[in-house]
Amino acid sequence: MSEELARVTVRILDKEYQVACPDDERDALLESAGLLNRKMREIRESGKIVGLDRIAVLAALNLSHEILQNQHSVNEADQSLLGRLRMLNDRLALAGASGGQTH
Repeated sequence: MSEELARVTVRILDKEYQVACPDDERDALLESAGLLNRKMREIRESGKIVGLDRIAVLAALNLSHEILQNQHSVNEADQSLLGRLRMLNDRLALAGASGGQTH
């Protein structure tokens, strides 16, 4: 079963790009293009980087770094939550083993 592809025009740093994507992903594509456009404008307006290719690479590196930081934070939160769940599970098992009496 093939999905219908929509042709979407995105504008990044005053250039238009035609991108094909599944119709149900159109909004996500436009949101992603908007984020990329904002990042690239920030870099260009800083005046430190010249050239579209360099701006694009720096924006990609910045976004990749943010993604990795977020993944790391999520992994830490998951580990913390798992530790707390194990502790609660151990307490419940101990309470069950002692006949429901707590110390």
